[in-house]
Amino acid sequence: MIDKPLLAAVIALLTLSMVMSYSLSTYTVLHFHYDNFHFFLRQSISIFIAFTSMVILSRLDPEKWFVPVGLSLFLIFFILMVAMQFMPSSLVKAVGGAKRWIHLGPISLAPVEFFKVGFVFFLAWSFSRKFGQRGHTGFIDEVRSFMPYIIVFMAAVVLIAVFQKDLGQVVVLGGTLMVMFLFVGSSWKFFLTVLSGIFVAFIGLIFFAPHRMARIKSWWSTVQDSILSVLPFERLETLRVTTTAKEPYQISNSLNAIHNGSLFGKGLGNGQFKLGYLSEVHTDFILAGITEELGYAGLVLVTLTVLFIVFRIFKIASKVKNPMYYLFSIGVGLLISFAFILNAYGIAGITPIKGIAVPFLSYGGSHIIAACVAIGMVLMVSKKVPRDRNGKML
Repeated sequence: MIDKPLLAAVIALLTLSMVMSYSLSTYTVLHFHYDNFHFFLRQSISIFIAFTSMVILSRLDPEKWFVPVGLSLFLIFFILMVAMQFMPSSLVKAVGGAKRWIHLGPISLAPVEFFKVGFVFFLAWSFSRKFGQRGHTGFIDEVRSFMPYIIVFMAAVVLIAVFQKDLGQVVVLGGTLMVMFLFVGSSWKFFLTVLSGIFVAFIGLIFFAPHRMARIKSWWSTVQDSILSVLPFERLETLRVTTTAKEPYQISNSLNAIHNGSLFGKGLGNGQFKLGYLSEVHTDFILAGITEELGYAGLVLVTLTVLFIVFRIFKIASKVKNPMYYLFSIGVGLLISFAFILNAYGIAGITPIKGIAVPFLSYGGSHIIAACVAIGMVLMVSKKVPRDRNGKML
C-alpha cells in the first residue's frame, strides 16, 4: 500500500498550482496577447503528465524498478546537461550566456531538474553499497572514501553554475550532499572541512561572476540599513552601497504584496501587484502572489502542507529497512526543503533571489514533473513500509 497522506498532500499543492497559474498570470496574458487560459492549460498538461508519472512509478515493484529508474535519471540527464552545451541554437537558446533549456517545438525541458533527483539516487545507491558495513576510519581514509562524490558534485557545479549560471540549484544540491554525508556516518571534522571548502568555492563563484556580484549588491542595498543600524562600528559604514538594479524593486513589491494580503487576503483573482508590478509572480514569486490573494492564512496553509510532505517522506525513510531506500527518501525530503526555504527567503528579502521554483507550485513543467517523479519513487518505496491492517505505519 502506498502512502496515501503523502499523495493527497502533493495533489492539494498541484491543484493550487493550476488555480494560481490562471489567477496570477493576468498581466502576462494581457501584455503578450495570449489566450486567457494560456498558462492554465500549459500548467494543467504538465501536471497531468507529472501526476500520471507519479502514479505509474508508485505502482511499480521497487525491487525490480527502483534502481533502473534512478540510474536512468542520473545518467541520461547528466549526459544531456553536457550535450546541451554543444547543441545548435535551434534546440538550445542561450539567454545571457546561459543554456538551461532544450526546446523541442512547444516543449521546453530543463535537464537540471531531473538530474537533481538522479543525483540523490546516485548518492543513495552508492552510499548504501560502499558504506553499509563501514566502521570507524581516520580522516584521510574518510577523504579518500568520499572524494569520488565530491568530484561528481564539482562536475555538476561546472555544468550548472558555470555553463548554466544557476547558482541556486548548486546550493540545493550542495546542501543535500552535505546533510547526506552526515546521515551516512561522516565525522564532524570531515563535514566541517568540506563545508569550509564549499563555502570558499561558493564565494569564488560569486566574485568571479559580475552578474552575481550585481545581484548580491542589489540584495544588500535592501537590507543594509536594518543591519548597519544595529552595529556600532563606524568603519562598517563603508559597506553601504547604492544601486538601481531591478532586484530591490522586485523584493520591495514582493514584500508589499505580502503585506497587502493581510490575514485572509484580497480574494482569489483580486491581487494588485500581479498587474505589472511584480514580474514572474506565477513562477519565482508565487508565494508572494498567494499571500496577497489568500492572505497569511493561505501562506501558512501552503507552508504546513509542504512541511507535511517532508514529514511523511522522512517518516517513510525511518520505517524502511533498505538503506538505499532510506537515503533516497531523505535526499528527496532535503531537495524539497532546501528549494522551499531558498525561495521563501528570497521573496522575503532575507537572501538574494536565486530563481528556485517552489516545489509543486511554481509555473513550469520540468520542475513539476521532476518533483512528481521523485515523489513517485518515494511512494514506490513506501510499499515496503510495514503497516497494520488499517494502513497505518507500524
